[in-house]
Amino acid sequence: MTADMHEVAVARLREAYAALPPGTPVRLAKRTSNLFRFRDTEANGSKGPATANPATANPGLDVAAFDRVLRVDPASRTAWVGGMTTYEHLCDATLRYRLMPLVVPQLKTITLGGAVSGLGIESTSLRNGMPHESVTEMEILTGDGRVIRATADNEHGALFRGFPNSLGTLGYTLSLTIELEPVQPYVHLRHFPFATPDACMDAVAEIAARGSFHGHRADFVDGTAFGPGELYLTVGAFSDVAPWRGDYTGQQIYYQSIRRDKEDFLPIRDYLWRWDTDWFWCSRAFGVQNPLVRRLWPRRYRRSDVYRKLVALDRRYRLTETMNARRQLPARESVIQDVEVPVRHSADFLRFFAANIPMSPVWMCPLRLRSEDGWPLYPLEPGQVYVNFGFWGLVPLPEGEKDGYYNRLIEDEIADLDGHKSLYSTAFYPEDEFYRRYNGEEYHKLKREYDGDGRLLGLYEKCVLGR
Repeated sequence: MTADMHEVAVARLREAYAALPPGTPVRLAKRTSNLFRFRDTEANGSKGPATANPATANPGLDVAAFDRVLRVDPASRTAWVGGMTTYEHLCDATLRYRLMPLVVPQLKTITLGGAVSGLGIESTSLRNGMPHESVTEMEILTGDGRVIRATADNEHGALFRGFPNSLGTLGYTLSLTIELEPVQPYVHLRHFPFATPDACMDAVAEIAARGSFHGHRADFVDGTAFGPGELYLTVGAFSDVAPWRGDYTGQQIYYQSIRRDKEDFLPIRDYLWRWDTDWFWCSRAFGVQNPLVRRLWPRRYRRSDVYRKLVALDRRYRLTETMNARRQLPARESVIQDVEVPVRHSADFLRFFAANIPMSPVWMCPLRLRSEDGWPLYPLEPGQVYVNFGFWGLVPLPEGEKDGYYNRLIEDEIADLDGHKSLYSTAFYPEDEFYRRYNGEEYHKLKREYDGDGRLLGLYEKCVLGR
């Protein structure tokens, strides 16, 4: 797509936005989603979120034209990218030049705009922070219908800094300019085992201070906790050579190799998508990790977006719910969260989780902000090392407890540990507590400035009330 074609697409989107009658719910017509706040209409078959008034429902704003890499500049190591571009498409474009975004979230169909407005993380986050921190300019369709360019130091600097964690409630990114970094063809992985949470978190602090562990350079760092006595940190270093190459797109399953192999080599593209093939470990819910099923399940369908569609179908037809009821099994709560906890409290969180939430494994990803000023709507402390913990699954509810029991327990614990919770999934905070944790004062100021008539949902309405 040329710059002229992009401008035409922007003009058409503005016209479509302006044509929506007042009071009409505004949403995007997207083919995929990585959110786990299912709306009622998604559960009963609609392709989009629920609307407050079905009579005024619309097919959504067509943003297909914004899934494009507009330009990759190897000299400046930057890319100009449509806001709806998936990281799969973005990395396909940049790897041709032996470049990659500074942070590439784990799943192929996460969009650049989604990672910036909803936060993202991956194994370069200890070096490079979060995806929004490598953005130098955003082109945004604001809630009041303007198309503006926001940078850190222009008249829209407050929106630029407040856009991360606004989740599409202030506007939509139409294009972004991002920094890139050079890559080598392979990643050399070493899996280091730990017998206690304290030893594992001490190692995270050491890697943050030294940039290496046991002499192995830490270009990439993440970890997997199979239990409080079995934890692994995976430390990856770029490499020009690979004595062998692991392959986790076929019969072998990546997370299982962490317990089995001390080291591995992966081509850079396979490394970036190592978690996508089996949706971390969640593909086991569909039987895909059974060797016989795996041989019959086409590789092209071993993808996170396919699994999420299966979850949506299950919710639509209430298959699991009905089967569990017939078996007289207890109701189960969906516990799908990512939380950030300061490294000094991370061992405490792991012990709390093992004692209270019957679920494993747990993903661990260290991070540290690049920015010295922080980001107002997700107030992590600059210079502080955090560990992101990701856990995704269904947990049987104790007798007499209602949906939200485990999630609220986790919310309270991370608050006690000076942590933060990502908002891509369900949240249960009361409104006053929600805006206290996510800087409601700054958010409402930006909302008045860029969506004064409230065309877009508010952050609390979208993330907690699920409207």
